[in-house]
Amino acid sequence: MLKIQKIVLDNNKISYMNIKSKIKITMCLFLVISDVSCQEKKDIGSTIENVNNMNDTIIEAVLTKQLKQGTSQTIDEASAGLPKIQFGIDELEATVQIADEILKSNGFKELDKEDFNQKVKNVFGRIIDPKSKSIFLHVNFFDKCDKEFVMYNNNEIDYNGIFIEKQRKIILKFYYIPELIDYQKQYSKLNNIENTKIIRKSSIHNLEIEIPHWKDISNLKDQRKKNIQTLVARNMYLFNDSRAYFKWLLLNDQDFMQRLVTIFGYCDDKELLKWVVENTKFDSNNPNELDKIFWNKKCDGTVKLNTEIYSLLEEIITPNDPKYLETLKEYVNYLLYSDTRNELSIKDRANLLAHLVYFGEQYRYDKDYDDQSFFMQRIELLDLGGVLRKEIERSNFYNLPNYKNLYKKSEEYQDQLVTEYGG
Repeated sequence: MLKIQKIVLDNNKISYMNIKSKIKITMCLFLVISDVSCQEKKDIGSTIENVNNMNDTIIEAVLTKQLKQGTSQTIDEASAGLPKIQFGIDELEATVQIADEILKSNGFKELDKEDFNQKVKNVFGRIIDPKSKSIFLHVNFFDKCDKEFVMYNNNEIDYNGIFIEKQRKIILKFYYIPELIDYQKQYSKLNNIENTKIIRKSSIHNLEIEIPHWKDISNLKDQRKKNIQTLVARNMYLFNDSRAYFKWLLLNDQDFMQRLVTIFGYCDDKELLKWVVENTKFDSNNPNELDKIFWNKKCDGTVKLNTEIYSLLEEIITPNDPKYLETLKEYVNYLLYSDTRNELSIKDRANLLAHLVYFGEQYRYDKDYDDQSFFMQRIELLDLGGVLRKEIERSNFYNLPNYKNLYKKSEEYQDQLVTEYGG
């Protein structure tokens, strides 16, 4: 009974197409291109052995349960005083089965186990334990090091994350069945379920609250379309290296793409990293936004400096558009001010500052820029006690070419920088 729809990319927009259509996915991609380290800790109990028993009967049973429960839009509203309802493992497995069929119908190619595991490690920092028979991992978008398995639907306030399904080798967020398929058409024999009122009692004055049915959501069709587009685009981009879907994600799923870099420290895709850098500006009210692109703290407590960013900055900063130098100057000041310390150790802070001022200083001596940001002497002026400067010297200037000479030469403008700070 289950029928899966196929999506087609065209002019950066995705429309629906019945699975029986014979248009090949490669042609669809051509249309778009023309136009445009944490260890696994906790799993869920479902194993590879029993997931193969999934079938249309189970999807129908799960759908029946969800129709009787009513739409998620109201049942999770804290203001209504209604406790959140956990979804069951049977519901998650039904979601995965439908998602897998959607992906197959859209040309998704499953990676082999080794390539998939490596990709998951590179992107999300998660190591898949080959000895574990559990097929699900939960990735928490609020805390990448949290391995707790979340059985609540995303509301982006209390819960926000995705699941990694290790058998089918895909990622997805949890969806209720009506959010993925036209259940009224494909399971029409269940339509009578939504003729009965759904009443739940709230914790506020023990009020009886009527829960809307899924059929009452006016824009459910549009939501379903966007859900399918997002599911396909994320998996095609991450695991099939589709640049066409990459472009769609930058337009329609920006929060997810931003988090790949800023939360998980994924820097392998230079085009993505450049997009994130260009869209991350220094904000004095929220200065740590730049922390997220210049360094990444791993779950073992160590810090990785994203040195890949400097080659991209050379592309972003041009004689006609040098304004990112001001952003870098403000970020250097933020790292040096005693009242705005982030969690970096002295050792890591010195390393980061050395790379920043070294990069920025060179524009001062480029006649096309003649930049007056005075990068290197900021450490001399604002590093009270010289702790950072001594660490930089002790580390042999991190083997940055000509750093020592540039630092010595920077003494020429010391007085100008002092004037900037009012003496």
